[in-house]
Amino acid sequence: MKINKLYTYPKSMRSVINGGRHYDIGGDKLPSVTTILSATQSDEKKASLANWKLKMGDKVADEIRDTAAARGTAMHTYLEHYLDGTGYKDLTPLGRQAETMANKIIESGLGDLEELWGLETTLYYPDLYAGATDVVGIYQGQPAILDFKQSNKPKRREWIQDYFEQLGAYTMAHNQVYGTKIQSGIVLMCTKDFLFQKFEVSGREFVKHQHAFLRKVDQYYKNVSKAKEAQDTKNDQIV
Repeated sequence: MKINKLYTYPKSMRSVINGGRHYDIGGDKLPSVTTILSATQSDEKKASLANWKLKMGDKVADEIRDTAAARGTAMHTYLEHYLDGTGYKDLTPLGRQAETMANKIIESGLGDLEELWGLETTLYYPDLYAGATDVVGIYQGQPAILDFKQSNKPKRREWIQDYFEQLGAYTMAHNQVYGTKIQSGIVLMCTKDFLFQKFEVSGREFVKHQHAFLRKVDQYYKNVSKAKEAQDTKNDQIV
């Protein structure tokens, strides 16, 4: 793999505003891609998550969520240090598990990464949104955005449409700011039981997901505007 710093990616500060992660880009606080996706979830998905939490119980559901988040962070850290050549070790039980998961991704998915442009890269679409993607570079001969994912169980393609929308958001941001024409997104995933999965999206399917994300951006800002109007009305009534 060749490291090629073709572009200068921005540094940014992250903050939480009204419960959602935002990125400070040149003084503008832009909502993150994941914040927009979370805030515009379908009623069906919200109901599914609520039913799962009811079934598991609040305490167990929170433990599963928190453990998965910590495992995903550890796996990402290992992969980041592998790609930048610095190396990383976490000897806790969770760290060892995450290392094995990361190695599955390295062995089965990263051999096709030919050129690395950016790692843990902050990307933004001016005035709309921002986020951080795991890898930008050349994958199997094509410019691509890559995201690493951990999972508690194997996924079907139809279950991860939001991952494709996330990749679509990052590619649109990169193309807008840097004049590129990236039209390929790759999800490299490993389950906690060490099953590797790779999902690729490109062409018309990718454009469909990009358009879906832009509709959610529009919905997000409409919701923010309505919430602000409601708060202003409430403040006026108090005065």
